Amino acid sequence: MQKLKVNNFVSVSTQNSVTNPRQTPDVPMEAVWRFSVEQYHQMIRLDILTEDDPVELLEGWIIYKMPKNPPHPAATKLTLIALEKIVPQGWYVDTQEPITLEDSEPEPDVAIIQGNTLDYLDRHPSSQNLALVVEIADSSLERDRTIKKRVYARAGIPVYWIVNLVEKQLEVYTEPINLPEEPTYKQRKDYSLSDEVTLAIAGLEVGRINVQDLLP
Repeated sequence: MQKLKVNNFVSVSTQNSVTNPRQTPDVPMEAVWRFSVEQYHQMIRLDILTEDDPVELLEGWIIYKMPKNPPHPAATKLTLIALEKIVPQGWYVDTQEPITLEDSEPEPDVAIIQGNTLDYLDRHPSSQNLALVVEIADSSLERDRTIKKRVYARAGIPVYWIVNLVEKQLEVYTEPINLPEEPTYKQRKDYSLSDEVTLAIAGLEVGRINVQDLLP
């Protein structure tokens, strides 16, 4: 067993849980510790977690990222290109980089962020800096529709897209609401390959995208 210790907390994990994510870890038989964003950052600073560890912080849990099938990186690139064509001045598009939320630090596949990259030299973008987050979903579809949707809604991110490679559609979630039982989005609209979707930032339409341009 390996102990990860940061300040005054200790978490116990199996030795193979970091080195071999495909091997099923032991199921904890006792209560486990939820990490704060600051504790997660401290583990990164102390090299307990490195860039080689395929994990992200979701609702206090350090969770393995889902494996990517070959169409996933293609759809990520296509979505980046489509959004960069219409994003207005004062915003930029980034891919697979951390965003810092209250109890999570996900790494959405694509995001539209306020300002420019030099504005974030000492911190990651937060929910107040985000106009849109996008997840490319194949093996991750169930997670993206549940825990990721809940995380983004709780943070108040105004628009959440799922580029659904399984069902060949775009799912657009708007109007986040932080309900006590479970944060969610009031509105969901699905777009087929033949549809166009409107992109709005701060309530203003900035362009339209053909859904077929997002999927390989």
